[in-house]
Amino acid sequence: MKKKKLPKNLNQAMGGARRISRHFSPQILKQKSLIFLSFLAILAETGFRLLEPWPLKFVFDEILFQELQVENLEVPMLDQLTPLQLLSAWALSIVVIAGLRGTMAYFSTAGMAVAATRVMAEVRANLYTHLQSLSLSFHYKAKTGDLITRVTYDVERLREVTVVAALPLLTNLLTMIGMMGVMFYMNLELALMALMIFPLFLMTTTTMSRQIHQVSKQQRQREGAMAATAAEAIGAIKVVQALSLQSILETSFAKENRKSLDESARTQKLRAGQERTVEVLVSIATALVLWHGVQLILQGVLTPGDLLVFLTYLKVAFKPMRQMAKYVGQIAKAIASGERIVDLLETIPEVRNAEMAYPAPRFSGLVTFDRVSFGYEPGQNILKHISFTATPGQKIALVGASGGGKSTMTSLLLRLYDPQTGQIFIDGKDIREYTLESLRGQISIVLQDSILFATTIRDNIAYGCPQATDVAIQQAAHLANAHDFILELPQGYDTVVGERGATLSGGQRQRIAIARAAIRQAPIVILDEPTVGLDNRSEKVVTEALNRLTAHSTTFLITHDLHAARNADQILYMQDGQILERGTHYELMGLGQHYATLYRLQDTIQLSPLPR
Repeated sequence: MKKKKLPKNLNQAMGGARRISRHFSPQILKQKSLIFLSFLAILAETGFRLLEPWPLKFVFDEILFQELQVENLEVPMLDQLTPLQLLSAWALSIVVIAGLRGTMAYFSTAGMAVAATRVMAEVRANLYTHLQSLSLSFHYKAKTGDLITRVTYDVERLREVTVVAALPLLTNLLTMIGMMGVMFYMNLELALMALMIFPLFLMTTTTMSRQIHQVSKQQRQREGAMAATAAEAIGAIKVVQALSLQSILETSFAKENRKSLDESARTQKLRAGQERTVEVLVSIATALVLWHGVQLILQGVLTPGDLLVFLTYLKVAFKPMRQMAKYVGQIAKAIASGERIVDLLETIPEVRNAEMAYPAPRFSGLVTFDRVSFGYEPGQNILKHISFTATPGQKIALVGASGGGKSTMTSLLLRLYDPQTGQIFIDGKDIREYTLESLRGQISIVLQDSILFATTIRDNIAYGCPQATDVAIQQAAHLANAHDFILELPQGYDTVVGERGATLSGGQRQRIAIARAAIRQAPIVILDEPTVGLDNRSEKVVTEALNRLTAHSTTFLITHDLHAARNADQILYMQDGQILERGTHYELMGLGQHYATLYRLQDTIQLSPLPR
């Protein structure tokens, strides 16, 4: 996948945040009521924050320093209360205001947490669905571990940061705006003095935030690469251990791990430096306000309570600066994660339904390749002008040397890829006219290494037809010669197999795969080296099952064993992406060319005595 350039400035990073918001807007709009109520709670919390220092102001002005009051700031309604009553009232109001603020904070946090969870759950589901729809060409180039990281860790990080960083930051920014407004109302000189540090703050934050965002994105890419390396090694653990590759792979992983840790440490250093810088700037502003504010009190312009409110506001109003310094790293990482998610969602499948595609009717099994050419890379064709027709019920054997394009042909029939030139027809219609689901739903496939999933045998068979009944599942197992060995397993059909079917033998896996293909009752069947690697007994049982599976279907058999192909209605001998010979076994033997030569060679090898 193409890597995006890193943002050059904070505005570009915020552009990434806007891009994420636009992409997730349908999911966000579904939670608009909950988000709106949470926002109202945020506004109420901000209001109570603004009120918090005022009881202290009145305690100072009305009780402790009455002689220093400014006349126009007196509160006449409280004149009739005794000092003790006033003190009790203001002390109680502190508790009430704090309690109400805490309640509003709880509702805003809880509401946004629920909304964020719902939004990201839908995003994750959409991401997983989209990932499944992407073409094989994408998956062959992408790294599995990196894709898993995007679906799991990146989505979770985006959800978590929304609640633990973005929401508090929004609350504090609203508080800062409100408090600065009140400060300007109370005294213009002190408010302007407090704002003197703002340009320095913006310059510092912009520079450091850009660096943090760049390092964070590099770290996310590094983590994806590490996940891919780990997934690749674990997925091929048998080969890794057999070839003693552990040390080589460990060295590679350790190198990426060290780089990731270095980038993480660098991010922490930048965040720590930003926080300390902000603290110094806030301290300077506080010192200036205190110095000038005391002079205004002595001049009778302000009361001690006014200065107390001012200093409290200054401390609290600039808290967003410290919070921004604290959370900017997390937000930068979340933006990087969000961009990785959006990059994946914006990847367009190369193979997809046409605008006018419609569900395919039940196929009769007439398959035609008409001058089909295809290559995985531009200018490097694997198939070259392939043309042939398979009539309903025919068995077509695709034989020839490895790399001739046999498996590629069946991949095109399944529309895992689309040909560069030419057309493929089923029952006289171009397969691109059908929806992918209805096309693939009528083609069964049994591979050389059939993949089973880490679930019950019943579920593995039913994957061929999700709506199948238990009776149909058992009938398919009977057809595949699998029923008897399934009953011998500890929980029968409810036995859970290991990942990729590792707890079953090769022959057992193949029979489960045949049962999965049989339950679909597809009019077209693809068999790709289905008996390779099996012992003689297993091969005989599997071959019997395959013959029953393909009895009434148009069948494509890919095989290197020409003895398995000799009973085919049509044999296509392929080499270098072309059909060099076609016909029945006897017709091709009569030609005495490629097929006949290879068949006799295999006969000679099989008849040769084993060395003692």
